[in-house]
Amino acid sequence: MTEQESAAISGYRTTFHHMFVEAAGRGPRVSAVEIPLIQRDYAQGREDPRAESIRGTFIDALHGALTGDTAAGLDFIYGEVREDGTFEPLDGQQRLTTLFLLHWYVAARRGELGNTHHWTRFSYATRPSARRFCERIVENPPPVHVLAVPSSWIKDQSWYLHLWSYDPSIRAMLVTLDAIAARFEPEDADAVWARLTDADDPAIWFQLLPIDEMGAAEDLYIKMNSRGKPLTEFEAFKALLGQLVDDVGGYGEFGHRIDGPWTDLLWPYRGDNDIVDEKFMRYLDFLTEVCEWREGRGGDSGNVTPEKRIRALLGPTNDRRAEHLEFIYQAFEGWVGSEVSLSDQFDSLFTTTPDSERVRLFGANATSNLFLACCERYGDVSGTTRLFSLTDTLLLFAVLVGRHLDATEMRDRLRVLRNVNEASQFEMRVSNMPKFVVEVEAFVGSGDLSSLVTFNTNQIQEERAKRELVADLPEARGSLNRLEDHPLLRGTLAAFELDELVIARSVTFDAVFEPELWPLVTGALLAAGEYQRGSAHSDQFRFGSPTTDSVWRLMLVDRGDRDSLQPVRTALAHLLDLVASDPSTGVRETLERVSSDFTTEREAAGVFDWRYYLVKYSEMREGNSGIYYGADHTLGYEMTMLRRKVQSSYFRDAYLYAIWSQAGRPAEVEDPWFYGYSTTPRWMSTVESKVRLRSVPDGIAVELPDDSATTSSFASFAASEGLSATDDGWLFRIPQSDVDSMLIDSADRIQLGAELLRRLVADGF
Repeated sequence: MTEQESAAISGYRTTFHHMFVEAAGRGPRVSAVEIPLIQRDYAQGREDPRAESIRGTFIDALHGALTGDTAAGLDFIYGEVREDGTFEPLDGQQRLTTLFLLHWYVAARRGELGNTHHWTRFSYATRPSARRFCERIVENPPPVHVLAVPSSWIKDQSWYLHLWSYDPSIRAMLVTLDAIAARFEPEDADAVWARLTDADDPAIWFQLLPIDEMGAAEDLYIKMNSRGKPLTEFEAFKALLGQLVDDVGGYGEFGHRIDGPWTDLLWPYRGDNDIVDEKFMRYLDFLTEVCEWREGRGGDSGNVTPEKRIRALLGPTNDRRAEHLEFIYQAFEGWVGSEVSLSDQFDSLFTTTPDSERVRLFGANATSNLFLACCERYGDVSGTTRLFSLTDTLLLFAVLVGRHLDATEMRDRLRVLRNVNEASQFEMRVSNMPKFVVEVEAFVGSGDLSSLVTFNTNQIQEERAKRELVADLPEARGSLNRLEDHPLLRGTLAAFELDELVIARSVTFDAVFEPELWPLVTGALLAAGEYQRGSAHSDQFRFGSPTTDSVWRLMLVDRGDRDSLQPVRTALAHLLDLVASDPSTGVRETLERVSSDFTTEREAAGVFDWRYYLVKYSEMREGNSGIYYGADHTLGYEMTMLRRKVQSSYFRDAYLYAIWSQAGRPAEVEDPWFYGYSTTPRWMSTVESKVRLRSVPDGIAVELPDDSATTSSFASFAASEGLSATDDGWLFRIPQSDVDSMLIDSADRIQLGAELLRRLVADGF
């Protein structure tokens, strides 16, 4: 709704009982109510769990207003008043129908039901059966003693037609009548009627907005309602919320703001069904959960209804209810009245692409408009993953509590929060959210990093170091932002020395770590230094991946532990400096040269260690996971290369795979895939004779099948190829020399092994 439309609609406050009298200049006279054809069936009485919850909450709110001291405001009811005075509601059908049934029940209890009362002029034009039903129950007052279960008496009457049982509106009205009876049966009917019909101090009221022209009514119908759609939770929720807000006091315009400016706020984000109710509920769910966390308790979303949660926050037993209401009110109102659209406001803070100023957000569902994302996804999960993540939640909360900051200061603090959020995924769980929201609010207000005590401590230390660097070297700010926004780093720069060289290295890092270059980077980075991540208690070693960004992220970030990342930091700095030193050559060519220079140097020195082989042969770096297993906690000449993160999947023996590949991948040899654990010997076998080969520390072991013909013919082959017999078979020994008390190949075992394999195939083995 535009501001002009909002201003043009004033309406007046009334009740169901008094809306039929002269409006005294406030609007056209209403003589009857008729639910128009364009409306859906009466849905509040549907017999499903969702409708039952909504119905129960709404009737509870009505009961509380009629038996207590706090009135229930049912917000705005829109519609057209025809020339004959008949009011056709476009918004409010559900509420009006329930109020009609409530009046019918209480009047019947008092023995004063009859069609002479003006409030009984209520009808449905959606179906003749529904219209006739409303007329019949008014024309035929029931005995008071049958009103414990009104539906039983009604369905037993001669005027009740069997076919009415198939009308969804009639079925729903009968269900609602029984629910009203169950809730109000113990109450004094005269006292309830007095409260229900009190004109001066109404217990249940609404703002009636009669629209004179049908054109305007149709426009409001499209904007404000969900005609033909299922009943939304928001219709019942608003009644309770309005009652709670009135009880807190000080927010008399709350109902008007919901149906006016706050609806305008959400209207641009409506779906094809022209409904904003669900978006209201999701945003309110977010605000409710944040308030629960601010109280120091875990979010109660679970199986607890929104009504119970909001009652716990805003009810009279909560000492902080005024604080919560102010937060909720400002979380809507704070966006209203700006000359800049809400979408543009978020675009000025966040982006999903690299940007020197704005804060980049990451992930498959990333969007700069966190408000819209919250309204569309809050509370949704995929498996155990929140589609509007806890990180998103904290950033949106930070925006709400930091709107007093200027744009530059706001972006700086959001950037720090983005960094610590991304680095704190291990800590990022619901049980920590009460601490997180308190710390985020304190940090946004002060900028003091010491507020963020629950977040990753390594990242907090890094944020301090960045501040110190920028204070001494202001021109480094853009370079730091550039690196932080890289999708592999996501705010953590533990793989970089935080000094003046970071300015040049930030540019080179972008150029080197393009995904299409990763297969080359895995070799060039190893040529620049032993950057692998190992463990003293495991045979596992981690390298970068030719294909997978999460592997690189783990390699370059790993919770920001700068001490453990020292090997990575040293090798990465060396590689980036080598690339930067030759700006006239393309990055791809430079990476290839770094690797070839390294292997050429090793070949000249006669040093063919595991590092040489991994740099030289790209097939030995094909494992997507970047995970390798060595023997005896070392990387040597027995090495598995995993595709996935666990050994209980098919993987390669890096040496056998390279030998088979360099031999031309002969069809006479089985494709060497393995399954199991690295401690199990891995043999590559020929197809026909089943002669098997494996890489061992001192060469290539050969095993023969239990076949006398193969054994006898293999002896002459072994003699010609220089194989020596061992207790377990044969050994093709690789020349080795002692280097720092370790036996290191002095010839290329991959090439020697490939030639051996080719000869085996050529000789028929």
